[in-house]
Amino acid sequence: MYPVYETNISVMESVYLIVVGFLLCLAVFSLFVGVSNDAVNFLQSAVGARAAKYRTVLIFASVGVVLGAVMSTGMMDVARNGVMMPAHYSFMEVLTIFLAVMVTNVMILDIFNSLGMPTSSTISLVFGLLGATFAVATLKTLTDDSLEYSVLLNSGQALNMIVAIFVSVAFAFIFGWIIMWLSRFVFTFNYKKYARYSIAVFGGVSFTALAYFIFLKGLGDSPYIPEDTRIWIRQNTGMLLLATFLATTLITEVLHLCKVNIFRLIVLVGTFALAMAFAGNDLVNFIGVPLSGLDSYQDFIQHGHGSQASDFMMTSLNESAKTPPLYLLLAGVIMVIAMTTSKKAQNVLKTSVDLSRQDEGDEMFGSSHAARSIVRFFQTIYKSVVSALPLSVRNWINNRFDKENVILEDETAAFDLVRAAVTLVISSMLITIGTNFKLPLSTTYVTFMVAMGSSLADRAWSRESAVFRVTGVISVIGGWFITAGASFLIAAIVCLIMYYGGMIANIVFIVLVLVSLIRSNITYKNKEAAEKKDKDVFRTMMRTREPELVWVMLRKQVSRTQAGMCRFALIQFNQIMDGLENEKTGILRRSQKDLKDTKESLKKVRRQELLVMQRIPRMIAIERNTWFHLGMNSNQQFVYCLRRMLEPIKEHVDNSFNPLSPELITDFLPIKRHINELMKASCEQMETGRYDSYREILAEADRVKDELSVLRKKQIDRMQNSGEISQMQINLLYLNVLQESQQFLSNMRHQLRAAKKFMEA
Repeated sequence: MYPVYETNISVMESVYLIVVGFLLCLAVFSLFVGVSNDAVNFLQSAVGARAAKYRTVLIFASVGVVLGAVMSTGMMDVARNGVMMPAHYSFMEVLTIFLAVMVTNVMILDIFNSLGMPTSSTISLVFGLLGATFAVATLKTLTDDSLEYSVLLNSGQALNMIVAIFVSVAFAFIFGWIIMWLSRFVFTFNYKKYARYSIAVFGGVSFTALAYFIFLKGLGDSPYIPEDTRIWIRQNTGMLLLATFLATTLITEVLHLCKVNIFRLIVLVGTFALAMAFAGNDLVNFIGVPLSGLDSYQDFIQHGHGSQASDFMMTSLNESAKTPPLYLLLAGVIMVIAMTTSKKAQNVLKTSVDLSRQDEGDEMFGSSHAARSIVRFFQTIYKSVVSALPLSVRNWINNRFDKENVILEDETAAFDLVRAAVTLVISSMLITIGTNFKLPLSTTYVTFMVAMGSSLADRAWSRESAVFRVTGVISVIGGWFITAGASFLIAAIVCLIMYYGGMIANIVFIVLVLVSLIRSNITYKNKEAAEKKDKDVFRTMMRTREPELVWVMLRKQVSRTQAGMCRFALIQFNQIMDGLENEKTGILRRSQKDLKDTKESLKKVRRQELLVMQRIPRMIAIERNTWFHLGMNSNQQFVYCLRRMLEPIKEHVDNSFNPLSPELITDFLPIKRHINELMKASCEQMETGRYDSYREILAEADRVKDELSVLRKKQIDRMQNSGEISQMQINLLYLNVLQESQQFLSNMRHQLRAAKKFMEA
């Protein structure tokens, strides 16, 4: 039985009003968090292609968002009765489900935004509703034998939504790939040369598709249009399409002859259309549940007098939503504010643009076994297909995909306007089809997979970057599946706790959400502040046109990298030694994590700096190339050396084997002190750029290495003369420490020498 804790109607109303008020507050926050995640869907193409100034792109997107929000009424039914059969649920049960879903939804989306990973608000909503409703339905079936899941869950509609979401992934990728390949074959990368006549047809088809799926279908189903007008639009759709195609084709050709860039126009109109489709399709994800909760509360207040909240059934939710236009307009305005001010939105946008980028650039993701297997598989298929084509056909196709004369709006553009236009048109069409059939297709799924399909067709995934891009796609798609599972499970658990915990549990979760969100934002801001400087430096170097100025900035950056790695290596060396001498497992685990993170970070830094190396004067690059790579290899060798030292030490300490004897600690202490002095001196020289005592440091390092050789021989003799089997483990471990310490000093010498030679004028 659901716990009954109400005493009188006025107290009940006040308590429920607080819960509904919190739901509405979460709706506002959900709009900010959700748009931070989903703004990438309609901004990616225009921003990536630099179709216009960022402010101009935002204006087009903002108008589309507001119009789409106002016309999105029909999608609100998904939250009301798309998953549950509300006639079998009481007001208290429905309110518990809605609160659990919103708590889960906001927290999951905020976590993904903080990580800079695009996820799906649709998936979060649908699976959150499914999980919470399933939890309550399970309890109801256990207490009432007459109830079944088929009666309590709208399983048919829920299955349709889930299938539509996941099928849209395949359709989006395939359509994006095919249409992008055909478009590129027609226009090539030098699209201005081949756009004389084909641009009119392309523009006509694009504008007609957008007009049909956005304006004709949208206006034809809009509740704000008179009934007779809607009927006339539906009856004359074919004529309107033909007229639109002929008119837009003619207008496109005239504008092209007037030197107007049609692709830029398509991208801006497509941004507007996709933003409109996004708001119409995804607004339910953010405010559908809170507004349904408000409707439930109003129904209970008006008709529930004399009834307990646990007995008043929510039959009213079976009716279609009648959301006041003012609410929708306010939601649209909040979405625009979030889109224009959110730093997290820009972070997620960068992830998606980087994965679609035409050039090599800075890869955000590493490689994975799955990605390597996929790339090898498709490379084999590609070779088989290519080998079956005549040489003349292959050459002809390759000429159409020649990137030498690619036209970009500026040097910072990730891809050209042709790809941006294709991505927007296809995404808008697919999303609006889902909206018109009242299927909440995932805007994130569709736009992301269209972008990936079009970038693959555009040959943006070279052999050098394919593994990284595929890993990125797998990571994002994996995040979607994690979202689905996490939303279902967390919403179900939260709902059960709220169900049995009553208002106390509700208040606890309300406080938990607030604390979690505040903490998340503080952590995110601190992380952004720490990373912003490095990102800005790299972007500045890549955008600077004067090679000599790039060289000056690169010298400073490489010096910072080398000195920072020197300091890091010294800290880790001392931590590992401290962990061994004092048997501190916590320190050793922390070192293991730091070394793993630094290994991945060094790969990224090396790739960034190597890209900048290609922009400095050619003669300087030839002279400094060897020393640059020697320095970066030394950095990596520091990590490898410390990991070889750490792994046996960590295993030894974790297993509580015999500690180092005082005799061994005493023998190694002078060596440890010398290593610290040499490393500090080396770091200081790289930080200041003054290498006055350069040769003395190298000579002293050689002397300490000789001392280590003497200690190694002494230790081997000690092991031979000692017959104690119990000390064998610690003796071998100590021998490994001596050997890796010697290698550590060698790495220091190579790094210092490389840094000096690289910095020499």
